[in-house]
Amino acid sequence: MDSVKMLLVHGQYRIIGTEPDGDTIRFIPTNPLVFKDFQGPPIEVDKKGEIKVRLQGVDALETHYDSTGPRVRQPAEFGDKAAQELLTFLGFGNVRRSGQRVVSAEPAQTPGWILTTGGDPFQRCVAFVGTGIPPEGDDGALVDVDVDRLRTTANHFLLRTGLVYPGFYKGLFEKFQWELSAVTRQARESNLGLWPLDATTAPGGAVVTGMASLTEVVILPKLFRRLVDHFNLVEQSLTTFPAYLAGKADAVKILSPDSKQLSLLPVVQIIDGLAVRMTVQPEDTIFLEN
Repeated sequence: MDSVKMLLVHGQYRIIGTEPDGDTIRFIPTNPLVFKDFQGPPIEVDKKGEIKVRLQGVDALETHYDSTGPRVRQPAEFGDKAAQELLTFLGFGNVRRSGQRVVSAEPAQTPGWILTTGGDPFQRCVAFVGTGIPPEGDDGALVDVDVDRLRTTANHFLLRTGLVYPGFYKGLFEKFQWELSAVTRQARESNLGLWPLDATTAPGGAVVTGMASLTEVVILPKLFRRLVDHFNLVEQSLTTFPAYLAGKADAVKILSPDSKQLSLLPVVQIIDGLAVRMTVQPEDTIFLEN
C-alpha cells in the first residue's frame, strides 16, 4: 500500500495571542463538525472555533514546559528557530512576541489545510499541516495521502532542515515513518540545524547535574521532559532516574528486524552518574502510547 486514508480539513491558522512552538499551532477549521465521527480521543474545539494541532512525527525543542513545576525550556537557538520557521512556512511575517506569546503578525490569519487520523490524550488534533493548494478532495473528505504529499508539509520541512527531532507514535503510517526517518538521518549526516550539538546518543552522553545544566544541552525533547519531571518530583540527580523511568508507562518499539516492545528504561544509559544518553537514534524509536 502506497497511500493511507486521512481526513482533509480546510481552515485558517491563527497565532496572535497564542504561544506557538515548533510542533504546535492553532487552526480554525472551516467546518468544526468534521471531527464528530472520529474514534478515539476527542478533539477539542474551543469557543472561538479553534483547535490545537500537534504536528505528526515532529518533536521540537521545548520552549515552555511546565507540566510538573516552574516553566523551563531547552536551548533557545533551536526551539525559537523551529517555531519561527514553522510560522514562516505557514505564511506569517513580522511576528512579534512578548515572551512566548505572539502579540502581532502579518497577516493575522493564513489559509491552510491539515491531514489527520485523530487526536491525542490532550484533545489536540495530530496532523500533517500544509499551506497553498490543498490535496484533491472536499473539505471533510477522506483522501489518499502518499509520500509525495507528505513532502509538501511543514512536518517534512522541519525534519529535513534539522530544526526538530522526530517524534514517532503508534498509528503513523509505516511508509511515512521510513520517509521521515530518512530525511532525519540525512539532516544529521549533513550537520544541519541542531544535529551538530545533539547529545542524545553521543558516546559521552549529555552531562546533567541538575535542572540548570539540563536546560543547556540539546537532547530529544521526550528525554528532556522525563528528566524535568524526575528532577521536579524526585530529586535533581541522575542516580534514581532509572527507577523513575521504570515506573513510567513509556512503551517503546525499536525499528529493527528483531525488535520487541520495551519501556524507555532499557534504551537510556547513565554514565558515571553524571551523564545520560539513549542507545538508539530518535528516528529508530516509536512510542506506543496514544
